[in-house]
Amino acid sequence: MEGALSLDNAVRSYLHFCRTEKGLSDNTLTSYRLDLQQFQKFIDPTSPSAISLEALRSYLDHLRANGLSHRSIARQVTTLRGFFGFCLEEYLVPSDPTELLVAPKIGSALPKVLQRPQVDQLLEAPDNGTRIGLRDAAMLDLLYATGMRVSELISVRVADLDFTAGLVRVTGKGNKQRMIPVGTSALQSVEHYFREQRPRFLRGRISPFLFVTARGTRMTRQCFWNLLRGHAQKAGISGSLSPHALRHTFATHLLQGGADLRSLQMMLGHADVGTTQIYTHVMQSRLRETVDRHHPREAARRKRVIGKGKFMTEAGSEGGKGHE
Repeated sequence: MEGALSLDNAVRSYLHFCRTEKGLSDNTLTSYRLDLQQFQKFIDPTSPSAISLEALRSYLDHLRANGLSHRSIARQVTTLRGFFGFCLEEYLVPSDPTELLVAPKIGSALPKVLQRPQVDQLLEAPDNGTRIGLRDAAMLDLLYATGMRVSELISVRVADLDFTAGLVRVTGKGNKQRMIPVGTSALQSVEHYFREQRPRFLRGRISPFLFVTARGTRMTRQCFWNLLRGHAQKAGISGSLSPHALRHTFATHLLQGGADLRSLQMMLGHADVGTTQIYTHVMQSRLRETVDRHHPREAARRKRVIGKGKFMTEAGSEGGKGHE
């Protein structure tokens, strides 16, 4: 029956659906939960069917008045759309009140990308004379070599890495798995850590995870953020450097080297190639070069320019001799 379920119970049912049916990650579920809890604190009705479009607009105005960014408000709208879409399918609401809800427009800012010398400096920043430095170097090498998310990096298990084939199995969003090739340099760095240093971290303890802390426990997101920040400062990289910046750097450098979007999509674990197209700005200079080099009219224009330059040089030389 419509509206029979309270708003609180409807939220719990939706989050359970997202976990069991959609297989969303813990981080995504946490974001949804926080957004919906914030919404529940503002809204008064006890059932989803009592919530109107006007009430939702008032909620967004409330968020704006409290200084929430356009990006955060847009995320809230996405969360509410997912929730009320679920309520509609479960016959908890007679219609979807978010259907006419307008999300604020946000700019598609290009991701921060490190230059190649900066990457080299970052990868060389850990102290290879210590076990922590060797572990950190292995993590940074693997992150840059594969472009995986930090949540995927800390979740890599020993069984996921095939040193012989040079592949790592990654479990991404929605528990979808993909295989990513690992370059020789990163593979050697990880193998050295695994063979020589990881047992010293564990000290007889057992862990299925590849990267562990000094206490022998699984590496955490916060711990990795902290160590990345420290190595970035040591490498002289200004500004805040996030793990996601290395993912963007991996993608950018692959495209600059000639990789195609489809291959990049598979390695990044994007469900839709449209998500990968954020990196197409990287290809513009390469496309320009391709047109200049291979289009027949551009090739003819280049010959005319070169020929004219040669004539001018020769004429200038002869003129110079005359003046001498």
